[in-house]
Amino acid sequence: MRGSPQLGRQQREDAWKSLDDGHFDILVIGGGVTGCGVALDAVTRGLSTALVEGRDIASGTSSRSSKLFHGGLRYLEQMDFNLVREALAERELSLTRLAPHLVKPVSFLYPLTKHGWERPYVAAGLMLYDQLGGARSLPRHRHLTRRGARAIAPALKHDALVGGIRYYDAQCDDARHTLTLARTAAAYGATVRSSTEVVGFVREGGRIVGANLRDTETGATCTVRTGVVVNATGVWTDEVQRLADSRGEFKVRASKGIHIVVPRDRISSETGLILRTESSVLFVIPWGDYWIIGTTDDDWVYDKAHPAASRVDIDYLLRHVNAVLAVPLTREDISGVYAGLRPLLSGEHEETSQLSREHAISRSPRGMVSVAGGKYTTYRVMAKDAVDAAVEDLGRHAPPCCTEHIPLLGADGYHALANQVESLSDDLGLPRWRVDHLLNRYGALLDDVLAPAADDRSLLEPVPGAGLYLMAEVRYAATHEGALHLDDVLTRRTRISIETTHRGADSARPVAALLAGVLGWDDATRDREVLSYIARVDAERLSQEQTDDVNADARRLLAPDTRLTVVDSRSA
Repeated sequence: MRGSPQLGRQQREDAWKSLDDGHFDILVIGGGVTGCGVALDAVTRGLSTALVEGRDIASGTSSRSSKLFHGGLRYLEQMDFNLVREALAERELSLTRLAPHLVKPVSFLYPLTKHGWERPYVAAGLMLYDQLGGARSLPRHRHLTRRGARAIAPALKHDALVGGIRYYDAQCDDARHTLTLARTAAAYGATVRSSTEVVGFVREGGRIVGANLRDTETGATCTVRTGVVVNATGVWTDEVQRLADSRGEFKVRASKGIHIVVPRDRISSETGLILRTESSVLFVIPWGDYWIIGTTDDDWVYDKAHPAASRVDIDYLLRHVNAVLAVPLTREDISGVYAGLRPLLSGEHEETSQLSREHAISRSPRGMVSVAGGKYTTYRVMAKDAVDAAVEDLGRHAPPCCTEHIPLLGADGYHALANQVESLSDDLGLPRWRVDHLLNRYGALLDDVLAPAADDRSLLEPVPGAGLYLMAEVRYAATHEGALHLDDVLTRRTRISIETTHRGADSARPVAALLAGVLGWDDATRDREVLSYIARVDAERLSQEQTDDVNADARRLLAPDTRLTVVDSRSA
């Protein structure tokens, strides 16, 4: 591994210099999981690689998912066996080799509601689910009586089930996983830069040979030359294709999914739940001291940078989960709400819940490869196919994909440290639970995160209003993880925005004060960051009181943007 895994201020300046009149084999547009996966795949094949993202790394779909790293049980019912097999193989790879510090096992209870046919039907699906992934590190499914099911999930109504089946999948913090992918790509030599949008393309003989870039923090512009552009912008795929004066070979349809977050003590269960709805499934997912409940599947035709949850969305989730809970949840139980957009390949079904999660690759216009669709879990396969197509377009030899052998930053040495939690706890003067939490966020990079605390013990203090996190993590977000704004830290580097009833508002000022010292903010900038963040929280709360998407979107857009200009829908 060469280069530095840091994405700090100096690396940002160096990246701009590299982009300005520079030349790369591959220019990746989009800092979601697929784009970051493409950057890692390309650079580890020996291709000079740059990645630009118009906002923050993982600021779109890749920070707003269900946080599951799974095969997709419901796709078996749609007969999409290849997708499930592929996703389960990727799940196993990340659990055991690529990211064991980030991807973790999680169990789910499938409550059975009917005697007779339902148990063998569901069992057949879960048996196939267990088999499709091949070698596996997770336990196989297990049948339970009603008493056995309620013993592990006492929160369920007595009459809500006649029995159950418990099975295992995996989960991860999507934003942290995506960020780690980006940092791993940078560590192998890729140029990675956020807040850098593509505003146009350079052509020679009808072929794209470069891109015009704009720094959304300063307004500065530059032109970068490239052999091939890879468009990995998810729900913005069509916009980038239009910017390139191309209709593209496929269209992407945005499906909105919302989730609510409630404290762990509101649902008495030692396992997650998967519940059938009239159109899809509903998950109740363990998430540390919380539960994540979701999701919805609805068309979204409004501002893609700011998908908004409405009152109708929230009531839908509450209604379905309360149908099986002995003690129903109320809106007052909700700590956080978030909305995200899935990039689905359109044209197959009218209902978004039925659209394919397969991915597709296009080579139009010349000099651009677009990749879209797919699932979070299959990001590595999507990246491989995109880079294969880009290499073919480059007209030169490159080695085959090797990312199945490349652990992400923090993975090497993680298991040894996990076995030393007791001694680490004593050495650091931190409780064991906190060391566990840190290891499962940073893995073997733990020492880097806590090193500054040797000179400043205040960094070992909890973040005010969000005791799960340390101030050292806030500092690390700015020095190593590319955080440029308060929102980047409270929403993606940590999950304070969805894990606290104040949505991060009570933490905003102390976090901004620390960031100001690292990022060089003056008092006016610090105050603007705080006010902007609080305005965003207020706008989201207002949107969640609206009865439809139109009004919810309008309310959500009340929040100001702290970047130089509002990034339009063409942003990667």
